[in-house]
Amino acid sequence: MFDVGFWELCMVGLISLLVIGPERLPKAARIAGFWLGKSQRMINSVKQEIKQELREEELRQLIKEQAAIKELKELKQDIHSMSENLQSSTKQLAETAKKTSQIDEGN
Repeated sequence: MFDVGFWELCMVGLISLLVIGPERLPKAARIAGFWLGKSQRMINSVKQEIKQELREEELRQLIKEQAAIKELKELKQDIHSMSENLQSSTKQLAETAKKTSQIDEGN
């Protein structure tokens, strides 16, 4: 992440040893390690929460899309049934017109 090499770490350790002193350096290193670990855990938990929210949002979008698809299928079925009803009504009307014209011709 920061591209810190071996020699940079050695330099930080040497400066820390000179500034803090050999007696307090182990305690300071433990405290620094504790806080670094705690911050990494916090960052990881935030990342996990963000990933979870993104997954939930994707699922919400999928549910909306599924509902829209279901509605379109229902509309298609309604249109199909209307078309069948219209065709049957047209046939009945044609039969009625044919019977009427036969009756008129018979008189």
